[in-house]
Amino acid sequence: MSEQADQPTRLVLSEHAHKNWLMWEASSDAYEQQHAEALAGDKAMAWGLWRIPETELHILGDVAGKDILELGCGAARWSIALAGCHARPVGLDFSPHQLHHATRLMHEAGVAFPLIEASAEAIPLPDASFDTVFCDWGAMTFCDPYRTVPEVARLLRPGGLFAFATGTPIQFLCEDTQADRLTEQLLRDYFGMHTLTWENETDFQLPYGEWIRLFRATGFIIEDLIETQPPEGATSSYRDAAGTAWARRWPMENIWRVRKAV
Repeated sequence: MSEQADQPTRLVLSEHAHKNWLMWEASSDAYEQQHAEALAGDKAMAWGLWRIPETELHILGDVAGKDILELGCGAARWSIALAGCHARPVGLDFSPHQLHHATRLMHEAGVAFPLIEASAEAIPLPDASFDTVFCDWGAMTFCDPYRTVPEVARLLRPGGLFAFATGTPIQFLCEDTQADRLTEQLLRDYFGMHTLTWENETDFQLPYGEWIRLFRATGFIIEDLIETQPPEGATSSYRDAAGTAWARRWPMENIWRVRKAV
């Protein structure tokens, strides 16, 4: 597998991916500063906006000896922790600034694994390379699922696991992009849901039925859909108190767990 340094310096990106690339290149350092504490230490192997531990959710299961690809790895704290559990991780991100932080943290942790500079919509790796592909928000938020899900199916071995945390369709319906807050009203149509456009980024989401049809069309068997709820009294570096209170009442994020058919 190619290391980060072996990748071309100029990526070929779709229009929405280029917009998101510009946003991450501009905000990577600030993001790292704001969220580093929430993502570090025993919170590295934890899910979502409120960092619910993997040991509680059991999404990935036993990772020892498995080839695992992290989509939108950012500073690769998840992958670094997986390497410490005897997995063989690969981190993928399209932002050089994000991968710079990953390289630094890998050096500090004394681990080494490939970092791939690429979009999750077009991954320059061979078919059937991985036992597990996962994403904790990351690329499955910022990339078109009609492109990413077939790519994941291509990369997984038969019986391989695909798990990812992302926002919910309900969140998309209630998101006020102008005020940057969640409302108690439905602001957009459910049918035809695909993109949510902000000033500096484009996010992606599908109706529940369309997710199911996409998984089935690409050879996946659905094992679980976990709608996370913040624990009582929880705080998040990603959401203010009002956002956390909203997520106590309605699902703001969910984790899909699907498996490639044997």
